[in-house]
Amino acid sequence: MLALPALAVMPAVADDTVRLNLREGVTEISQRVYDLHMTIFYICCVIGVIVFGTMFWSMFRHRKSKGRTPAKFHESIRVEVLWTIIPFLILAGMAYPATTTLIHMENTDDADVTVQVTASQWKWHYKYFDHDVEYYSLLATPDQQIHNKLPKGENYLLEVDRPLVVPTGKKIRFLITSDDVIHSWWVPDFAVKKDANPGFINEAWTIVDKPGIYRGQCAELCGNNHGFMPVVVIAKEPAEYEKWITNMEVKQRKAREREQELLSMEMSKDELMKMGEKVYNGICAACHQPNGQGVQGVFPALAGSPVTTGKDSITKHIDTVVHGVKGTAMQAFGTQLSMQELAAVITYERNAWGNDTGDLVQAADVNKVMNP
Repeated sequence: MLALPALAVMPAVADDTVRLNLREGVTEISQRVYDLHMTIFYICCVIGVIVFGTMFWSMFRHRKSKGRTPAKFHESIRVEVLWTIIPFLILAGMAYPATTTLIHMENTDDADVTVQVTASQWKWHYKYFDHDVEYYSLLATPDQQIHNKLPKGENYLLEVDRPLVVPTGKKIRFLITSDDVIHSWWVPDFAVKKDANPGFINEAWTIVDKPGIYRGQCAELCGNNHGFMPVVVIAKEPAEYEKWITNMEVKQRKAREREQELLSMEMSKDELMKMGEKVYNGICAACHQPNGQGVQGVFPALAGSPVTTGKDSITKHIDTVVHGVKGTAMQAFGTQLSMQELAAVITYERNAWGNDTGDLVQAADVNKVMNP
C-alpha cells in the first residue's frame, strides 16, 4: 500500500508504453479530471493504510501467543455510529469536487466553434456549423503495415487522411451522433469521451490551449473494423485556423463547381478503372475483399454477382452504392464520394475479377439516380 502513492506520482516519461497513471491532458477540463482522480486516489490510499494498518497492528498486538483473550460483546452503538458517519463524510467530501467537475464538463454554452461529429462504420464525418465545410476522416495507415508487409509506423492505426482542425483558446462544442451503430468519440488529452448513438445527439466541449496534434479513437466496439477508427485533432493558432477554414471553403466550393462541369464530360474506361480501383481498395475492399469475393455469410461477393453483372442491373447497382441497403452493413456512399468517384468505382466493380461486362458508368448516370 505504501508503494501505491509512489507509482501514482511517477513522472510521465516520454515512452507512453510505461505510463502507469491517467494522463494529465492539455485542457483545463482534463487537468481538473486528473486532479480529481489524484485526490480520490490519495484518499483511498490513506483509508487503505489506516484500515489495513489497524487490522495488522491489532492482529499482532492481540495475538493468542501473548495470552490475549477476545472481548465478548454483542453490539456497540458508538462503533456503528462511527462506521456510518465517517464513510458518509468521506463520500460527501469526494462527491463535491466530482459533482462540480461533471457539471462543468456538461456546460456547452457560449461555444465559439460548433462541429458535428457523425460516426459510421468505420469513419468519422466532421461538419463545421459556422462554415460551409464538411468532410470524412478515414484511417490513413497503409494496408501493407496492417498486413505485416511493412514495419509498423510511429502512429500505427492512429493516423487519418483528414484530421479535425480546431482553433486554440476557443470553446469548441461537439455534437456527436451516428449513422448506424453505437460508436464513441474519444480524445484522452481533452478528457472528452462521448457515445455516438444513432438517432440521438450527445454534446461535449473543449478549449485547447496548446497547438499540436492530439490522437484518440473509437472507444465503443462497433464492428469488425472497430480498431480502424482513429481520431486525429490538430489545434492551430486562431489566425492559422481562420486561414485554413477559409481555404477549405474555397476548395470545397470549387470541387462542387468542378463536379457540375464533369456531369457533361465522359471519362474513358482506363480512367474510370484506374480511379475506381483506388476508391474500391480504399473503401470497399475492407468488406468485399480486394478480390471481390466478400466474406461468406457476412459480406456478399461482387465477383459474378447479379448486381454487378446483370445487363439490366446498372441502375440498381448505382442505387445500392449511392443509397446503401437498410438493415445491412452496406452504407450509403452518395454523401461520402464525389459523383466521379461513384461512377468510377461502379465501373470498376462491373469490369473487375472477370465480370467484364464492358459497362461504363459516367457521373451523369450517377446524378440521374441521386437527383431523379
